[in-house]
Amino acid sequence: MSTKRTYQPKIRRRLRVHGFRSRSASAGGREVLKRRRLRGRHKLTVTMNNHVKRVSW
Repeated sequence: MSTKRTYQPKIRRRLRVHGFRSRSASAGGREVLKRRRLRGRHKLTVTMNNHVKRVSW
């Protein structure tokens, strides 16, 4: 029996850890947002609705 992979993705946790509101809540997170704005990033943080569940019919 092999061990489980370390990354078991969950959208809700991804948002809570890396989302806009959690970034805005701390000084370091605001620095991240500022750097990404200065760099001209199209996406500043992770968003909810760009996830598409893959279904093979």
